[in-house]
Amino acid sequence: MKKMILAIVSMALSATVCIAAETHGDKETKADIARHRAMAAAHEAAAKCLESGKKEDVCARELQAACKGLAIGKSCGMKHEH
Repeated sequence: MKKMILAIVSMALSATVCIAAETHGDKETKADIARHRAMAAAHEAAAKCLESGKKEDVCARELQAACKGLAIGKSCGMKHEH
């Protein structure tokens, strides 16, 4: 499951970087890349939080705090079924 999530995140980041490279200058593209890496790190931390046995609402609050200013919405730029 963890490998599948990482693969999906990697594909999404690759697609976003490719799109960003076509529409942004070098400086904006580098900023997008940094932002996506920070979001990915926040999601990885959320996965580890859940693996540790903490409740989902606790991990969600930690994810929201880690993503403040990085992405739009409460899901840090990603949504999935729940």
